[in-house]
Amino acid sequence: FPDNLLMMTGGGRNAPGAFVFGGGATTNTPTSIVPPNGQNLHYNQRRNYSWSDDLRITRGSHSLSMGAWFMRVRQTAFSSAQNNAGTASYSGLLEFLQDQPVQFLAAVNPQALTFTSLEAAVYFQDEIKLKPNLTVRLGLRDEMTNGWNEVNNRASNYLFDANGILQTNPRIGRSPFVKNNAKALLQPRVGVAWDPTGNATWSVRAAFGIHNDLQDNLAHRLNANQPFNARLLITGRPMLSIIPLAGSTAPPPTCSADSPLREPACAIYTVGGLDPNMHTPTVQQWTLEIERAITSDLAIQVGYVGHQSYHLSTSMDLNTIKPVICDNAAGCLSGGVRPARFRVTVPQGSEYVPVGARPNPNLGTTNTWVYMGTASYHAANISLTKRSRNGLSYKTNYTWGKIMDISSAILGPSADNDTATLRNPYNPKLSRGIGSYSLKHQFNANFSYQLPFGNGRGIGGGATGLVDKVISGWQWNGIFNAQSGFPMTPVIGINQTGNGDTRIPDVPILDPNFHGKVILGVDGFKKTGKYFDPNAFLLPPTGTFGNVSRGRFTGPGFYNLDMSLFKRIPLKERLNLQFRAEAFNILNHANFNNPTAGNVVFDTSDPTKSAGSAGAITETAPLHGERQIQFALRLEF
Repeated sequence: FPDNLLMMTGGGRNAPGAFVFGGGATTNTPTSIVPPNGQNLHYNQRRNYSWSDDLRITRGSHSLSMGAWFMRVRQTAFSSAQNNAGTASYSGLLEFLQDQPVQFLAAVNPQALTFTSLEAAVYFQDEIKLKPNLTVRLGLRDEMTNGWNEVNNRASNYLFDANGILQTNPRIGRSPFVKNNAKALLQPRVGVAWDPTGNATWSVRAAFGIHNDLQDNLAHRLNANQPFNARLLITGRPMLSIIPLAGSTAPPPTCSADSPLREPACAIYTVGGLDPNMHTPTVQQWTLEIERAITSDLAIQVGYVGHQSYHLSTSMDLNTIKPVICDNAAGCLSGGVRPARFRVTVPQGSEYVPVGARPNPNLGTTNTWVYMGTASYHAANISLTKRSRNGLSYKTNYTWGKIMDISSAILGPSADNDTATLRNPYNPKLSRGIGSYSLKHQFNANFSYQLPFGNGRGIGGGATGLVDKVISGWQWNGIFNAQSGFPMTPVIGINQTGNGDTRIPDVPILDPNFHGKVILGVDGFKKTGKYFDPNAFLLPPTGTFGNVSRGRFTGPGFYNLDMSLFKRIPLKERLNLQFRAEAFNILNHANFNNPTAGNVVFDTSDPTKSAGSAGAITETAPLHGERQIQFALRLEF
């Protein structure tokens, strides 16, 4: 490579960085600190040192438990160095020759940051047997931490000014937080076990508890902020005039006039960070179970489980344009940062994104973790259990449940490609919907049956010798699962609101004049190629939000049946050989995934048209593949 193609000084002619071309052509010659497989050996080094001790004392009807726990966490973050030679992306070879990159990304002078945290907990519990058929358990746990601290006072985190606008330059210090809200996290626990009749045929159990999730893996949220590890992102601008970059100097903080990277090659920084006033994620959990022994080997159980979580980590882009309510009788111009040809006038009273730049134009999109997420889970379940008798045992259970949250993903897309970032950070409730992992119905059953063949059994009870060895020792097993589909959310495919965060596909409007079936189902997909009808949706006016809530619709359901047949062959007194024939998905039933690319309703190049793949299912579910049969021999001794 010629010297004028080096992306950073000191890289050497054999380490220019990475060039990525549309169509699959890629050249990559990493710097000397990056091993050939592209992974940085210094990244996310973590050392935990822990100590704990527990004590239990029994006195009369009291069983006392107490203990303490301590842990020291030390984590090194150095991920930005994986790309410290830079990465330039081009849509094709012609654009490369013309110096027209799509984007250029580089980490200038990356540094290793080391974070530490001290965590501790103490607990006390008293299990009291008030009566022979009544036991109460009372407990209290207290957890604490001194926060998340960088050993050399290099924690870089972004704060807000008095107007709520993200500050251009980050706050530097020992901790990314302005306050430690985890000095004392009290967690009460209560439990009751009661036998109403006293003869062990009934059982009633109830419990309540509060639990916290200490945050001690946060280095990856702070390892790419300026001035230590800022990632320089230049989009759609020639780069030959600005490279090689000096790796020994800190990157410029903004796109101001005195920036070394002046227009037309001004850099916009993509920043990350954490809520500076973080609260620890908390969950309240309560359960109620009633069990009844129907016979000596058959029992039924009915239960309810509830969870309520708050202070959950949620990803937001905090540098987006704030939506407002139009108060002009003549209407308001809407469209945010979208080009002028897409802007529209919305009527008075509409919520819309006004035309303009990001609140802080010196910064690009942000990926900030804020701890305002909430979630709830409620489920009723019933199960029937039969212990082995006459060679037969089985268990069945059914659960009806529902998860509600404002986001089911934090590091990346979850089920149904649910975005990791809230669509409107100024109104998190707009993202509240059915969780991506919520399953309304679940049914499971399994059985094991010792077949009644052979000496002393119901069939061939008088068999001896070779005949008995052939027909005895057979066991038949089966597992059946059935569940409703995962929630799914049709999306537009573009940032129709124009709030500035192009990573988040907005949602459409459900057409009030559409009277057909929105969900055509698997049968409809087999006939029409569409799992849902894209004609049921409308494109919202530019700068406004759609009304299709998260998880509004349900994807294809699942069911599967596995079976196996075992044969036990005695060899010696304590030596047996087992033959196993196992069939997975014995019915060879195809289970389908939600539409993934097919959940995009409109053509991204022309949003006024439906996407050709809208509603299409492109893959089967990985949960249960095609039918597989395997044979095995197992030696037992």
